[in-house]
Amino acid sequence: MSNIAIVTGVSKGLGMSLARLLLESGVDVIGISRTGNKKLPDTAIENNQFYEHYSCDLSDIAALEKTITEIYETLKAREEQIETIYLINNAGVVEPINQAANIKSDELLRHVTINSVAPMVLTNRLLNMATADQITLIAANVSSGAAEGAIYGWSAYCSTKASLNMYTKTVALEQDKLDTGNKIIAFSPGIMDTEMQGTIRSSSEEEFAEVERFKDYKENKALRNTDIVAGVLIDIITDESVMNGEIYNVKNYL
Repeated sequence: MSNIAIVTGVSKGLGMSLARLLLESGVDVIGISRTGNKKLPDTAIENNQFYEHYSCDLSDIAALEKTITEIYETLKAREEQIETIYLINNAGVVEPINQAANIKSDELLRHVTINSVAPMVLTNRLLNMATADQITLIAANVSSGAAEGAIYGWSAYCSTKASLNMYTKTVALEQDKLDTGNKIIAFSPGIMDTEMQGTIRSSSEEEFAEVERFKDYKENKALRNTDIVAGVLIDIITDESVMNGEIYNVKNYL
């Protein structure tokens, strides 16, 4: 019996840290992102683990559906039976950052697809497949503190992260009622030193009223290291006492 993790957004940032730490802890990993990561295959070899990357643009749901089917065929072909699949829906975008009235419809559609629709589709499909094959699915949706309160210029981001939290709670309710043993949580990682933070800091004050505060985070070294945050999330989802439907926050563990 073995465990395997499926992680989105593995090319950089938190996703890369999650994939690397999982491999180092003895968990095989399948990564999904538009571009690959050259270091992760080497990490897998060094730790005698399996790693495979699937290139997919999460704004293209038809491509994602095809990728999910290919991934599950790979899982079914494994010689060793899988006991648990860990799914971490990490990939996300913050753009467009702007007043709601100035956001273009195509930008909004891409944002909502990547941040809300893609993780729902991925989780829904894997719930269906894993349950049919009596494999336990433990899913984690990377959320944000922005899901809990309005932020000027972040109408899309706040809304999609809030939707992900409610989706998490609803799916958890269903899985409990059905007594499947599957669990799903959301996880707020706080402010991290990533490219997304760079994007945020490049906004104008007209687009994002709190841009100076985010510049201060960088200058005052208040941004968390992605390895530390990834370690917290991995500890949570691999703990048998993880609470179905819970919205976890990294600040409670550091």
